[in-house]
Amino acid sequence: MNPGPVMADIEPLVLLALALGPGVFWLWYFYHRDRFAPEPITLIIKLFLLGSLVTLPVAFVEGFFGLFIVSPLIMGVIVAPIVEEYSKYWIVRRFAYPDGRFDEPMDGIVYAASVALGFASLENVIYIFTAYMTTPSLVLDTVAIRAIFSVPGHALFSSAFGYALGRAKFMAADLRPGVILRGLALAMVLHGTFNFLLILADIAAYAMIVFILVLIPGLWILVNRNIANALDYRRR
Repeated sequence: MNPGPVMADIEPLVLLALALGPGVFWLWYFYHRDRFAPEPITLIIKLFLLGSLVTLPVAFVEGFFGLFIVSPLIMGVIVAPIVEEYSKYWIVRRFAYPDGRFDEPMDGIVYAASVALGFASLENVIYIFTAYMTTPSLVLDTVAIRAIFSVPGHALFSSAFGYALGRAKFMAADLRPGVILRGLALAMVLHGTFNFLLILADIAAYAMIVFILVLIPGLWILVNRNIANALDYRRR
């Protein structure tokens, strides 16, 4: 039986809800990890929407580089992580970092995740509707895989620079640039590694094993450690 026609019957609004749902769920998840002083919901929504909006100029910049770089590997592993993580970082630095409500290290993780999930949500809409129009029989597979890996992945990458911003804000001024730069570089490296393993998985099965059994658990261990450290600061 060909499942294509069945998939073609999905209402666009239902498909849109499926595309946006993971971003909203993971936003709720990271928001509630801040047990002591949850951030203002208005600021969270603002950052989420700004993260969505920055997807468009990012696509333009990446498209521009794509005119000169023909290698999907370089685009996926180097260009995309640098452009995307810096864009998300810029929003947090510009709109959240100076805000007086950014008053503890945990805030950096929550704000970075909010921007990242806004970015991931619009990106998810684009990917899922593209899959729906090109290979409708695989659209639900795309929804599931991206909900589990790609959407939360953006929050996991960006939490590295978010944690760095949260730490730096309460350090001596001369120490801040180094801490922030290392956090941003780590976010880019994690993002690039994620993309590299997915690209490599098309030609080497072991890459998917490493992706699922090493990288993804490692990302969650890292973010949970950073959250624990940030919450410990609040207890002092």
